Amino acid sequence: MRILLITTVAAAIAAAQTPARPRITGVAHIALFVHDIGKARGFYKDFLGFGEPFKLDNPDGSLSLTFIKINDRQYIELFPEKTPNTDRLNHISIETDNAEAMRLYLKANGIQVPDRTPKGRIRNSNFNIKDPDGHTVEIVQYEPDGLSAVNKGKFMDGPRISKRILHVGIIVGNLQPAMKFYGDLLGFKETWRGSRDGKTLNWVNMRVPEGDDYIEFMLYGETPAGERLGTLHHLALEVPDIEKAKADLESRPARANYPRPMEITTGINRKRQMNLYDPDGTRSELMESHTVDGKPAASSTAPPPR
Repeated sequence: MRILLITTVAAAIAAAQTPARPRITGVAHIALFVHDIGKARGFYKDFLGFGEPFKLDNPDGSLSLTFIKINDRQYIELFPEKTPNTDRLNHISIETDNAEAMRLYLKANGIQVPDRTPKGRIRNSNFNIKDPDGHTVEIVQYEPDGLSAVNKGKFMDGPRISKRILHVGIIVGNLQPAMKFYGDLLGFKETWRGSRDGKTLNWVNMRVPEGDDYIEFMLYGETPAGERLGTLHHLALEVPDIEKAKADLESRPARANYPRPMEITTGINRKRQMNLYDPDGTRSELMESHTVDGKPAASSTAPPPR
């Protein structure tokens, strides 16, 4: 009886000492490698209508990265490529209200983290971790003196085709470790599963615990080749009416520089969408947030590829 009591007390003390997970409020950005920064700017700024609030240079004056602003809390980061014809995904980022508390929480749960939470070059607190598939996940907290907050309400007067990143899509090779990492550890909530043929699971949507943005797992038994990852890793931009969004884009002068056709389709999730591709093939998926008839799409019960 005494041993049981001691064990119970020890477990209670350990639980009390384990840091609580801070809030995760949204998808902050997706960071992409681009071959030609001028052509990438032409796509994201001139064609899609987003602003470029700030950029960072290397010591030699060359571009380190630049920021494409979707809204006050969401960005696309563009990095000059390191190696041609490889995966275009640099990293994804999720926002928390306390980056240091998140670092301590992750450390207590066995995740490799830095020894401290630094401030980045735009003065937001951030650090990187790796998910089970090797994707870099940046944890970011927007600071009052950071360039994101300082530029609140600015650089959003252009003809933005969308006002929100609805989700980012990443390749997942093995579903169970990804569910443990994003679900059990980070608190993401599964909202939907989809299958192309009803036999094998292809997608799992995981919503941030304290917000509406989500990460889309794209399931593959074998990881696609590097050059294909640029069209698979993607971002989804929310639009209220896909027909109006298409007509808007068709009328823009920069449409003359976009070489691909634009086709509206209805996805397995029963939402209307249209795929656009930047000069490197990275997909921006314009998507309505509602299904075609307002009723939720049924979730698949098919097994994952492995």
